[in-house]
Amino acid sequence: AVRYTQRLFEAGAVASVGTTGDSYDNALAEAFHSLFKAELIRNRGPWKNLDEVEIAVAEYVDWFNHRRLHGEIGLVPPAEFEDDFYGQRAGSTEGEALVPSLQ
Repeated sequence: AVRYTQRLFEAGAVASVGTTGDSYDNALAEAFHSLFKAELIRNRGPWKNLDEVEIAVAEYVDWFNHRRLHGEIGLVPPAEFEDDFYGQRAGSTEGEALVPSLQ
């Protein structure tokens, strides 16, 4: 943990505003988990066995990434938005990074 903390310091990264393991530290995971529980677990269960749960989770993740219309990105599925983004960036000059620098 000391090496990790030192590397963050050297890179100028800011530590989490929360404490390790709380909702501030894991905000994105917590938000997805809440959606997952509300949209899949509570609305589509109960399931008869583990195989049914695994299939339901795979279908949900596929829907979430490939068919769900996301309002913050122009009512397109996240996978389509990402494909479009990287497709546009692929046409940029060779020296440019695909992902913008944080600096």
